[in-house]
Amino acid sequence: MHIVVLGSGAGGGFPQWNCLCPVCQLAWAGDPRVKPRTQSSLAISSDGEKWLLLNASPDLRQQIIATRRLHPHGASRQTPIAGVFVTNGDVDHLTGLLTMREQQKFTLYGSKLTLALTGTSVFGVLNKELVRSVPVQLETPVDTGLGLSITPFAVPGKVPLWLEGAQVEIGTEDESTVGLEITEGTKRFYYIPGCAEVTPKIQERIRGADLLFFDGTTFTDDEMVKLGLSHKTAWRMGHVAMSGENGSMSRLADLGIGRRIYVHINNTNPVLIEDSPERRSVEKAGWDVAYDGMEVTL
Repeated sequence: MHIVVLGSGAGGGFPQWNCLCPVCQLAWAGDPRVKPRTQSSLAISSDGEKWLLLNASPDLRQQIIATRRLHPHGASRQTPIAGVFVTNGDVDHLTGLLTMREQQKFTLYGSKLTLALTGTSVFGVLNKELVRSVPVQLETPVDTGLGLSITPFAVPGKVPLWLEGAQVEIGTEDESTVGLEITEGTKRFYYIPGCAEVTPKIQERIRGADLLFFDGTTFTDDEMVKLGLSHKTAWRMGHVAMSGENGSMSRLADLGIGRRIYVHINNTNPVLIEDSPERRSVEKAGWDVAYDGMEVTL
């Protein structure tokens, strides 16, 4: 399997356009210790020719231009992108679909709940005669026809921010937020860009995996609160922090996973600074920090 990290940042990317947090200040100043990052998305392929996107970020056009493997070739209108699999209804995972509105055939996969969000309003620009929407069932393998089988499963999360009401339940396990188990028949990897809690069920599921891409939004749960940028903790936003007793570094240790990579990294997260104590701590724990253009082969 071929995997390309198209975007490794959380919503807003890095640096975020309106942010002067300590980490973004370094990016605006051109500090070489930090790399700019676009919003979260992967491209995967079994043959290096036909590609499936895992989420479609608002930065998709920029990501395609930066990724030679995804450039059109051959016919006057053509793309190596055969489909998109969306994991939830977050703005930073859906709105890249609008970049794909130019009368192009591809398959869109997602839960019934998430696909319902793409069937109305501005998403109507996707030509339904060309774009085939395939609702998927949790715990049911999907044959993509690309040499890849994908099984979606529920992870603790919440409804997208733009659908929140007065009361928000955090940690629900339903179609709102899913992780993906991906295999070509021999190797197995997981993509979980959003997760509110690492439960025993998740631990057992991913145990022994060849590769894991996991939610790396914040380093501490109160990161944005302490910076005065938000009143919401990582948990309230539907994300588990990296550090702490219940953080992902602790909860995902000793599971026999071949390689662990953090994705969906928020602009405030100090692990973005390559020589920071926080970066050293995640690397010491056996994690890599994803960057745009990172390639992995299984």
